[in-house]
Amino acid sequence: MLSEGLVLIDWVIIALYAGLTLFLGWHFGRRQKSTSEYFMGSGHMSPVLIGVSLFASLLSTISYLSLPGEILGKGPVYLTNYLAYPLIYLIVGFVLIPVYMRTRVTSAYELLEAKLGVSVRLLGASMFLLLRLVWMSLLIYAAARAFTYIINVDESWIPLIVAAIGAISLTYAALGGLRAVVVTDMMQTILLYGGAVLVIAIVSIEMGGFGWMPTEWQSNWDTQPIFSLDPGVRVTMVGTVLSILIWFVATSGGDQVSIQRFMATGDAVAARKAIGLQLIVAMVVGITLGFAGFAMLGYFQANPELLPAEFLLKDNADDVFPRFIAFHLPPVVSGLVVSGMLAAAMSSIDSGINSITAVVTTDFVDRFSKGPISENRHVRLAKWIAVVVGVIVVLGSSAVTIVPGNITAVAGKTVNLLTVPIFGLFFFALFVERASTKGVWIGCLSGTAVAAAVAFSGPLTGAETDPISFQWIGPAALVVNVVVGWVASLLLPDKERTD
Repeated sequence: MLSEGLVLIDWVIIALYAGLTLFLGWHFGRRQKSTSEYFMGSGHMSPVLIGVSLFASLLSTISYLSLPGEILGKGPVYLTNYLAYPLIYLIVGFVLIPVYMRTRVTSAYELLEAKLGVSVRLLGASMFLLLRLVWMSLLIYAAARAFTYIINVDESWIPLIVAAIGAISLTYAALGGLRAVVVTDMMQTILLYGGAVLVIAIVSIEMGGFGWMPTEWQSNWDTQPIFSLDPGVRVTMVGTVLSILIWFVATSGGDQVSIQRFMATGDAVAARKAIGLQLIVAMVVGITLGFAGFAMLGYFQANPELLPAEFLLKDNADDVFPRFIAFHLPPVVSGLVVSGMLAAAMSSIDSGINSITAVVTTDFVDRFSKGPISENRHVRLAKWIAVVVGVIVVLGSSAVTIVPGNITAVAGKTVNLLTVPIFGLFFFALFVERASTKGVWIGCLSGTAVAAAVAFSGPLTGAETDPISFQWIGPAALVVNVVVGWVASLLLPDKERTD
């Protein structure tokens, strides 16, 4: 089956989806009277909605496109990351959340000032802003690039597509605040999951069953051992489990996107339910996306004539999913799947914009304001900040192409570069009694430097391939951050402790 791309009914479905998200933003925006409502939904939102929102916010187009591409082109070992989920739940749910929920804050970085001073608070807030701006720039570029395949245009259209996706996401996020973001995240999760299921269903129908399921290691897959003493091996099972464990805990314990949603629930019990649901949904959707990768691999191996001669499954794996959507799905189904892909992008952009706005408003505007600001002015200011953030993200997406690698590797080398160092600030502030401001600064800078050195070990050494895999960015940064920060705190204690 080979279609000509999207047809009128597909565009109607996509337009209806975009219109509905804008309507929800307008609807919830009418009730925004305070920053508490705008940023935290007044603090009593359903843990079910929050859990799904946590998943949708952190999945993004990066994962939606990269997971099938990673499984299809590199191998299935990345799916073993779900083995870390029970331990993630225990650490986040019973160690982090009870501590964080004792103090209800709009910005997570308010928690840093009480123990380590305003400089560490501003350090954490600034690092978060940089991380999320790069993250949104990458995901909106990935979505736009995939969309060029789907509508069969060249990559010169990417800036225009980026602007369109960004404008829709920005509008409803700025209008409706967190409540609009969370409600649309539920709708977007259904769409993106449905898209993956539809791909598997169509392939199964076309092939007369589940003959696409691989029964042996494929020739286009990398070597992916359980463990290797060679740090340059791109993916191992141990590296996958360890890196996702550290990333998830660090994101839950140091990222405004996650902490803001915990604060939007009623108490620690509700927040724990939210993280549990997030992990369940992430596992179900992730495994389904992995099977979508298997399905497309089997489909194109059985029908190699459907791919251009220069199109190699190993080298062009990230482009297989959007190509399949455009040329191998029937009308209506392709419109729904494209809407799911856009949903993955928009759910992350809206969450990022709302969280960045909360940080800028609380950690910079409110913290250094010379006088009180009325609630109505607060909300208006927050919406204008959201607009500025959206413009920066759209412009920043043009710089994404300078980082080499497939989507999975690029994400690891960019958006995850600061995840562990930010969490390190919270680790010292909330769990290390003898932590000092200078020591934490030194530990953070050391961890960040090591993360960057690992991420770009190839260019730094002049090697064609990275001598240290991107999977070791988080573990290496965590060890250096904690050890150096702890030693530096002992050697350079705060003055009030020595007086």
